[in-house]
Order: sequence, then structure tokens, then C-alpha cells
Amino acid sequence: MASDWRDAIETQREQKDQYFGEHPHSPLSPDERESFDGLEYYPIDEDYRFELPLEEYDDPERITVGTSTDGEQEYLEWGEFQFTVDGEDVTLQAYKSEPDDDRLWVPFRDATSGNETYGAGRYLDLEVDSHRTSDGDWILDFNEAYNPTCAYSDQYECPLPPMDNWLEVPIEAGEKDYGDH
Repeated sequence: MASDWRDAIETQREQKDQYFGEHPHSPLSPDERESFDGLEYYPIDEDYRFELPLEEYDDPERITVGTSTDGEQEYLEWGEFQFTVDGEDVTLQAYKSEPDDDRLWVPFRDATSGNETYGAGRYLDLEVDSHRTSDGDWILDFNEAYNPTCAYSDQYECPLPPMDNWLEVPIEAGEKDYGDH
């Protein structure tokens, strides 16, 4: 089983590289696609894969999140994950756009942001079908952390991780910074 989730992440990365390099809707410009030879990632590390209960809030608060273009978007602060990274206890908020959404959005910044990873932060999308265990826990796998589209082009508007999700520990997993665009 351990290799199954690793294989799935490798496949996701290959598919994303193919999309970015070849698809006309890639966030990369046509010139960038011509010379594109793949995104950079940290090695897959099971220490950054967690199976956790979500502590759902009884009355989710609607919050306003700033965006990369100085706009605003609203989300419901749905609950929190508590876990330990490199001996450090951390908490991350999980958000939904609407109460009926099955998907959770977990944006975050960490000690690698602006150095090895995109400065504005990265995202995790948690889907019920692929990120839930049989006992109802969520799979929070930072090996799947990815950059928002605004990391590749200023033409996109991306919500920024709220300060509650700014971690002081490094999350050395997932996608690295793409560099100047």
C-alpha cells in the first residue's frame, strides 16, 4: 500500500508537467511552454503525510481572504487539523466555499515560503473520494502541496493563505517555487 500513494503522487506530477508543457490552457505563456522541462518538487516523504480527524466547527465563520490582485474572496472556516511537524505542534484551518461543498481547501505558508517555495504560499485540496480514510479521517498529504496559478502568471487572481495558516515550521514537501514569471 505504501507504494500506491507514492505512485499516485508521481503520476499526478507527471500529468501536471504534461499539462503545463503542452496544453493551450496552461498557465504558462507559449514561450515558456516551449522551454518547459517540468516543475520542481521535494522528494516524496511519508513524514509529511498525515491521517487526521478534522475538528469541525459547530458554527463555521465566514471570513474574507485577500487575493494576489488586491481583491477579496469569502470562505467558510470549516474546521481545523492539529498535528506535529518535526516536533512542532501546528494547527491548520480548512475552508469551504459553500456549506454543501465536499472539498476542503487548505492554503498555507511555511518557513520555506519565499525561499524554496512560492512566497505567497501553497494549497492542498482535499476531496472526499480520495482524501478520506475508511474511519472518516482526512489524508493531509503535503507531498501534494501545489502552487496557485498566480505563481506562473500575473493574469490569475489567487486567494492568499489567511494568517491563521502561516506556519513557522518548514514544510519540505510538494511543489517548489517556479521562479520569476
